[in-house]
Amino acid sequence: MALLRRRYSNSKHLRCFIVAISASILILIVLISVLVSTPVENTSHRHANRKHDLSNDEENENEIQNNDNVFHVPITGRTTRHGDLWSSRLSKLYYGCSEASKKFTSAEDNTMANRYLVISASGGLNQQRTGITDAVVAARILNATLVVPKLDEKSFWKDSSNFGEIFNVDWFISFLANDVKIIKQLPEKGGKIMIPRRMRVPRKCTAKCYRNRVLPVLLKKHAVHLTKFDYRLANKLDKDLQKLRCRVNYHALKFTDPILKMGGELVRRMRNKSTHFIALHLRFEPDMLAFSGCYYGGGEKEIRELGAIRKRWKTLHSNNPDKERRHGRCPLTPEEVGLMLRALGFGSDVHIYVASGDVYGGEETLAPLKRLFPNFHSKDTIARKEELAPFSSFSSRMAALDFIVCDESNVFVTNNNGNMARILAGRRRYFGHKRTIRPNGRKLYSLFLNRTQMSWETFSSKVHAYQRGFMGEPSEVRPGRGEFHENPSTCICENSEAKLNKDTSNQSQSRINQGNESKDTGESNDDQYNDGEPLWPDTDYWDNQNEPLEKDVANIINSDYDELQKNEEQSELEELLSD
Repeated sequence: MALLRRRYSNSKHLRCFIVAISASILILIVLISVLVSTPVENTSHRHANRKHDLSNDEENENEIQNNDNVFHVPITGRTTRHGDLWSSRLSKLYYGCSEASKKFTSAEDNTMANRYLVISASGGLNQQRTGITDAVVAARILNATLVVPKLDEKSFWKDSSNFGEIFNVDWFISFLANDVKIIKQLPEKGGKIMIPRRMRVPRKCTAKCYRNRVLPVLLKKHAVHLTKFDYRLANKLDKDLQKLRCRVNYHALKFTDPILKMGGELVRRMRNKSTHFIALHLRFEPDMLAFSGCYYGGGEKEIRELGAIRKRWKTLHSNNPDKERRHGRCPLTPEEVGLMLRALGFGSDVHIYVASGDVYGGEETLAPLKRLFPNFHSKDTIARKEELAPFSSFSSRMAALDFIVCDESNVFVTNNNGNMARILAGRRRYFGHKRTIRPNGRKLYSLFLNRTQMSWETFSSKVHAYQRGFMGEPSEVRPGRGEFHENPSTCICENSEAKLNKDTSNQSQSRINQGNESKDTGESNDDQYNDGEPLWPDTDYWDNQNEPLEKDVANIINSDYDELQKNEEQSELEELLSD
């Protein structure tokens, strides 16, 4: 009996001990729950509550928060380890090739006597560049001698620079000596300089169009002056003429020594700051936004200010702002560019050179981009005022400096589809497929609109998916698609030795997969050329006419002006947005 009592007593003590331990554990759990401000439910909520307790410095070191508790943008992390961001692994398989074929006759044999072509290139620097390039080809088609092109001094850009003040004119003439005969001014006739007949050709005029419309005038008057010469040559030409375009654009058009020297110095200073850097061509000026008809959430103030600018153009039709954004026709905001780059993997350590005009909204608009990428530079911040003085009064010369830095950057990014973006996209393809990022505006629009409803990981994943085909990779666009100046496929050759090292079976499978994806989605990598770009039809202008070739030359000229001057103001607006 005593033994049973002792066993009962021991069992009772054991139960009390267990109860005491359990009570202690429970009390400990309660204390922990009191000390911790919020239960650890998910990472997003944890980050959102930490925001209120961090100082500004601590917050910048860890994250940039959106007002929403789900979407937050990581700011820490470095980009240098991400090799694929800075270049394409496939770029070594391709190279620029623009040599003339053996059947391409010399300028001496091709040029006919008493045929002189003068052109006036329209717009800003890069639109003029396309005009100059096409003028050389037009002279070749007409078997004519080209006079050094005139540059527009009266348009929106109001730059008084002549050809020789921007481009090395002697190099231009000598480099193309075997292709087209070029002189600095029209010769004298009867002791006086020849006066050319002024006329204009339709946009996207084919070789046949030039022979039918311009050649009769040239044979009669011996000198023709083609005005408003921008995009006046067809996109698709025969192979040798396309290669001539490349020789002009990528080799013959060389900036003057002062521009090259200052541009090279800007590049050197950027490289001193970082081994790799991004160049961003940012178009977000008030005039451009007003013209586009886009809306960026600035309320009545934005509508009033941009509406007042829009009234300058009487014939400008009214746009549906939401439709323009939905179709990818609006330039990305500085913040959206920053979010796209961060989602692609570029960290806050990256140095960015920004080429832009006066941004609408000023520093307030730029602030989100600068928070994402604090290493923010421009020619005005890395060069002294006195260094830029010889260029600062001339918009085209200043644009040339930006052009050089953008061309030499490791990664070129644009928020728009203007001429500078296109020219540089093509140039960077030609010279080694340097990384070029152009936003898929149509896809990104809805993503930016709904970003606060998703996690950063989801947002980033979608940006990666939408930007496939917009990263400057070789063969991401079918040959012949888009403007030739941005996709000079005729002048891109594949390195056969490198090609042998590729796994052909994987390549074939990749094409099959891409084809299946296109069938599933109804889209292809050519999507970038369907996002609101002002493409002009490649039809033969003259083939659609029923008029005989013998029609009076004066009537041909008059019909040109009757037809083309109707849209004169629209052309001026296109120039405004061109660069």
